[in-house]
Amino acid sequence: MNRAQLEHVVRAAAAITGADQFVIIGSNAILGELPSPPPELTTSMDADIYSLRSPDDTNLIDGSIGELSPFHATFGYYAHGVSRETATLPKGWELRLVKFVPPSGTPVAWCLELHDLAVSKLCAGRPKDSDYIRAMIAHQLADPAIIRARLDETPLDDPSRRACLDRLARILA
Repeated sequence: MNRAQLEHVVRAAAAITGADQFVIIGSNAILGELPSPPPELTTSMDADIYSLRSPDDTNLIDGSIGELSPFHATFGYYAHGVSRETATLPKGWELRLVKFVPPSGTPVAWCLELHDLAVSKLCAGRPKDSDYIRAMIAHQLADPAIIRARLDETPLDDPSRRACLDRLARILA
């Protein structure tokens, strides 16, 4: 997904829900800070998005412009309606959100800051998430020390924290 496609998804979500502010929490949140990130960081064709207006908007988004929808079939990318609780994030993440505004000025999407995005992916723990973090670090877009510090600020039980630290160690090896 590229920035124009993310703008399109956000505009479509606004048209469907009537909301004017959204949060992007998945890998395409990188487009909030970087208009043209390295190609290996933009392979996902969905935007994980939720409305700040109402949790019920998630179902509208998923059903109307989600995977296998006519929107997806037409454009080749889609929205994945999620909730605020979908991602495991460090304390204070809301204060670090990056404002993503289309040329028209509305609607506004707030994207995860890159280190918060890395923590979220580290907590998810899928192989593709490790590859994503590895690429972020290789391109010097994320600092492992900041990722570790943010992980310390993330509400996790001890086994989950250890698993995340082990994943990060493997990524850095």
